[in-house]
Order: sequence, then C-alpha cells, then structure tokens
Amino acid sequence: MSTESDFNIKVSCYAGYRGEQTPRSFVLWDKELLVEEVLDQWLDPEYRYFKLKASDGATYILRHDCNKEDWKLTMFSKIPL
Repeated sequence: MSTESDFNIKVSCYAGYRGEQTPRSFVLWDKELLVEEVLDQWLDPEYRYFKLKASDGATYILRHDCNKEDWKLTMFSKIPL
C-alpha cells in the first residue's frame, strides 16, 4: 500500500439531483483514470471522502473540501482493500 498526504488532483464530477458531487474521473500523474465504482463515501465536519475503484484496478480515497472546492488524494492501493 502506498500513501500520499495533501496530494492535489483534478476531478471531474457528476452532480446528482441533490447537487452533491460524485467523482466520475480524475487526473493523477498526467493520466486520466475513470471511476469504475464508488465503494464507499462518508462525511466529516470539514470534508467529504470517496473510496473508489479506478480503471487501473487500484483503490483510491479522495477528499473533497466543499468550502474550497479542492480535491486531494489521501490514499491509494494496488492491493484490494
């Protein structure tokens, strides 16, 4: 398992009928990855988190700061979690 802290990424989202953003793809190290599945999502007082399975087979956790509209990679793993 590899970890990165405070790693900024570019995320393309889908806003559902309630206006909440859900990642559909993201750019990491100049490579666009498609979100194949949202495995989990949760809230804390300042952020929204998404645990995703991407098109490269890895699992990622992305953190969204809703106030700053900022996305960060908080964790990734090639090993199934």
